Amino acid sequence: MPEEKRRAELKITGMHCASCALNVEHALKGRDAVYDARVNLASETATVEYDPARATLADLEWTVSDAGYEVVRNEATVRIGGMVCASCAQVIEASLADLDGVYETRVNLASENAHIVYNPALVTIADIRAAVEDAGYQYLGLEEEIPEDVEARMREEDLRDKFRRFTVGFAVSIPLFLYMLFGMPGAAALPVSVNLVMLAVTLPVFLYVSAPIFRAAAAALRNRALTMDVMYAMGIGVAYGASLLGTFQIVLTPDFNFYETAVMLAAFLTLGRYLEARAKGRTSEAIKKLVGLRPRTATVIRDGKEVEVPVEAVVVGDVILIRPGEKVPVDGTVVGGESSVDESMITGEPIPADKKEGDEVVGGTLNVNGVLRIRAEKIGKDMVLSQIIRLVRDAQGSKPPVERIADVAVSYFIPAVLAIATAAFLVWYFGLGAPLLFALTVLISVLVVACPCALGLATPTAVTVGIGRGAELGVLIRNGEALEVSEKLTAIVFDKTGTLTRGKPDVTDVVTLAVPEERLLAVAAAVEHNSQHPLAEAVVRRAESAGVTVPASERFTTFGGRGVSAVVEGTEVFIGNRPFLEEHGVTIPEGAERRIAALQDEGKTAVLVAAGSDLAGILAIADTLKPTTKRAVAELKRMGLAVTMITGDNERTANAIAREVGIEDVRAGVLPQEKAEEVRALQGRGEVVAFVGDGINDAPALAQADVGIAIGSGTDVAIESGDVVLIRDDLIDVVAAVELSRKVMSRIKQNLFWAFAYNSALIPLAAGVLYPFFGITFRPELAALAMALSSVTVVSLSLLLKAYIPPAKRGTLSEADARGS
Repeated sequence: MPEEKRRAELKITGMHCASCALNVEHALKGRDAVYDARVNLASETATVEYDPARATLADLEWTVSDAGYEVVRNEATVRIGGMVCASCAQVIEASLADLDGVYETRVNLASENAHIVYNPALVTIADIRAAVEDAGYQYLGLEEEIPEDVEARMREEDLRDKFRRFTVGFAVSIPLFLYMLFGMPGAAALPVSVNLVMLAVTLPVFLYVSAPIFRAAAAALRNRALTMDVMYAMGIGVAYGASLLGTFQIVLTPDFNFYETAVMLAAFLTLGRYLEARAKGRTSEAIKKLVGLRPRTATVIRDGKEVEVPVEAVVVGDVILIRPGEKVPVDGTVVGGESSVDESMITGEPIPADKKEGDEVVGGTLNVNGVLRIRAEKIGKDMVLSQIIRLVRDAQGSKPPVERIADVAVSYFIPAVLAIATAAFLVWYFGLGAPLLFALTVLISVLVVACPCALGLATPTAVTVGIGRGAELGVLIRNGEALEVSEKLTAIVFDKTGTLTRGKPDVTDVVTLAVPEERLLAVAAAVEHNSQHPLAEAVVRRAESAGVTVPASERFTTFGGRGVSAVVEGTEVFIGNRPFLEEHGVTIPEGAERRIAALQDEGKTAVLVAAGSDLAGILAIADTLKPTTKRAVAELKRMGLAVTMITGDNERTANAIAREVGIEDVRAGVLPQEKAEEVRALQGRGEVVAFVGDGINDAPALAQADVGIAIGSGTDVAIESGDVVLIRDDLIDVVAAVELSRKVMSRIKQNLFWAFAYNSALIPLAAGVLYPFFGITFRPELAALAMALSSVTVVSLSLLLKAYIPPAKRGTLSEADARGS
């Protein structure tokens, strides 16, 4: 048999001269499976003829890499419509993997996209589109090219289409179903048979409602895959087909009339699809919001002039001017000026950092009050913000760790039911010599009663009701996968600032030395009223809340992040740290030193206030705990979850907060990109991890965690990155989210139990196991009724979740909240 030859073209980087091209050529020709290789230095390509049975593209790429060069790979993320189950994702993955030139493909059912790594010389986006459409699904476009409003319109149109289909289905099938149960006066006087009337009424409706199911089933069969659509199509198809045979008395009798049941089943299935589509929610916009942090322009000093250029035009070494209120465009080092820079979007810390010559600044942060000149050090993809964007994209593009319960069950269920139905027919007709009509009745009954409608509805109905109830309780759950994983959590990780704490500094202690407390606050507020620093604002807020009268001040001066001074009622007042006061001749008593050290050990910032040369008092400022933090942590530990705190703050402050809260495992001084690595390390040890955070710096960790829980009062990016969002900024809702997840998963398992219970009890009955002993058979119409009742049972069980109140929320809800109104 002649060997197969295949030609591939590889785009290669790193070649600089003719000898480089020869090296690559010799390396490729040295493989046994390669017949010929020609390298073109000008176009930087290698054309290779090889035996695909003995070598793959990955093997050829490895050969090039081993020679010291690299093969260019492209990556694309495309949006896909029409996926309904894990089998759909598997079909698309297999179809894309069959393309010659695709190295890797990951289909994400929840976000409805596929991430493809491919060789651009062999595969084009048009090829990818054709592969998706040939598999029977919709290619919606490259993810970055689909405008947000267009995507929203497509989703809404899909929901409207499903809503119309199941509404029409129920509007026709329910009246006919009642007629079949109770009859209708005057039906005997009809000029044609009831079957023909029902055929005429139901045929257009059946075709309209069930068309998407049959199309999906046909596509799955073309790709040699058994999906839920295949079983759905068989169930409703046999029911309607048997009715047609009975109507025209072909093999079957007119008794085989369950047109209305076939339409009702198709409507139930479409309702399930509608609920599932609603449960998926909209695609995360975290990446777009992160990108939005990047300034579009920068003021660069060139030839002694200020020139505004696009940020893409900034090069390493450029000196950039940043005025108050402007964002830092790139990562760099301060070479002139002093200012406070709000880095909360990167570090999560609420207090702006004072920057002077030699300090580093990060792109995307906000210059607060001074003019800075920085030298660009990192631009483009090397910036910290760009790294965070890349981490979020990678984490969100990975496959969910948990497959859907119903899909796993159906993967075994479908072949088993087909085997039982076929075996029952063969045994009765050939083995026991039963009439063909009886054997066909058994076959149809088994297929109709076993169609996994209840299995298909078990997950989406419970997920949808659970998500709706969560929203009523202040817990927004962004997708069904978050519910599934939350039920299995073993560890929960908290960010500190803005999550466990309020994220805003407050005066916690007032230590008076030479003046009364009211006078100390008045003098301090008189000076700090001139500053916009968060610590100054905390002092002013404390004075206002105490109701003191704040005198006027004059000659306010700031000293580069060390302190401030002003003249208040004829006395010069100094406020700042210890070195600043000592520099101005203020002596710190020994007792005050001990108190300062004690406050710092508690993680508080000690602000010293001096009137003239005397220390008047000490104001302790700290980020205080939220009211429900301690209770929430205690409840989570009681539930058996390991609780960890991760923060970019210093170790002393972090440990002080952890002691107060009751958390033993603390990771301090963690940079934004390292938070995701800490979560990944826990996952590597087998933990199922939830991360709770509120800042943009938390976005990678929120995306990396098995479940990301974002604080609703936090930044938009954190909210978009989270799988669960706490609307009310109450940490008790973290506990409620876990409790709700466990309840919903318990209800899903109950639904699956009843779905299987129906099948376990009725499939043997439909197969005729009781007929030899008691003469009992299961008529197809009763089988179809039982099948419909199984779906109703599952939906009813799911609807009971509407009244559920998590134990952590009991006693805290109003009567209206408890009713879910």
